[in-house]
Amino acid sequence: MATIVDVASLAGVSTSTVSHVLNDTRHVEPETRERVMSAVRTTGYRRDVLARSMRRARTDSIGLVVSDAGEPAFADMVHGVEEAAAQNGLSLLLANSAEDTARERAAVEALLDRRVDGLIIARAAGSSDGLLARIREDKKPLVLLDRLADLDVDQVGVNNQSAMAALVEHLATRGHQRILLISGDLRVSSLRERYDGFHAAMLDRGLEVPASLLCEGTVTAASTFDRVRTLLTTSKDRPTAILACSTLLAAGALGAIQHEGLQVPGTMAFATFDGFTYSDLFEPQITTVRQPAFRLGESAVGMLLRRIENPNVPTEILRLESEIEFRRSTE
Repeated sequence: MATIVDVASLAGVSTSTVSHVLNDTRHVEPETRERVMSAVRTTGYRRDVLARSMRRARTDSIGLVVSDAGEPAFADMVHGVEEAAAQNGLSLLLANSAEDTARERAAVEALLDRRVDGLIIARAAGSSDGLLARIREDKKPLVLLDRLADLDVDQVGVNNQSAMAALVEHLATRGHQRILLISGDLRVSSLRERYDGFHAAMLDRGLEVPASLLCEGTVTAASTFDRVRTLLTTSKDRPTAILACSTLLAAGALGAIQHEGLQVPGTMAFATFDGFTYSDLFEPQITTVRQPAFRLGESAVGMLLRRIENPNVPTEILRLESEIEFRRSTE
């Protein structure tokens, strides 16, 4: 197996110069750098990353645990984390909890075992504060992503309540008073914030929110389809607009609307948070609240690096603003 001495000998430089080139710890003239890298390729030299990480007490890796890596908003967050990590020379280890707290716990333990430098977590529904205590026990820097909590920990998400208020105002100014909210699993903090924002916005406009206009607790498109279909067929006063709090909930609701032979926007208006991939191809095009998901991922990495470099900096909670794409479904 080739050693750093072999590389230095072939390149005609000192071993310290080879080290500076490989670790980018000092300026080395381009010509010399190229000789070193050519010697690395020729000898097949590989750095002992484990030994290097033990000397530096760093692994140059971070862990990311999300609840559903396939959901459009989370997929964009993952891409944002990947890009920011790569730009900072970090490896990314990704895990998907699938909204399962046991899987989330196992993923965190596995990442801690791999000695990642820090963790970014979008918590699963029902995730306990005990998991965060476990991470603090390991003295591991942590950033909560998207799903925020009333905890003294770095966090980055969006302003869910202001986006919901804007949607309600948009519909109310078009004469909609009976608006059905499909809120999903309210153990998820972002969904709870949208739920609370809806109630506050409706109250501000003197609009009632009876039980017949609330669809809570559904966690799959199929269960949402069944619940919305029931509400549409049994309600004495059918809603004139529907707001879905996530892509999955929107899929179930749109299926129920179609099944009942209703038209969007002819029979009722429709809007959703997060939206669908290639939603411009939908007919009609759907009014959507777009999170700055990629930026959320980038920001989470920046916050994590800040915490890694200086563990004693004050806790930061960052909320970005979403963008609402008003389209034909709410005309």
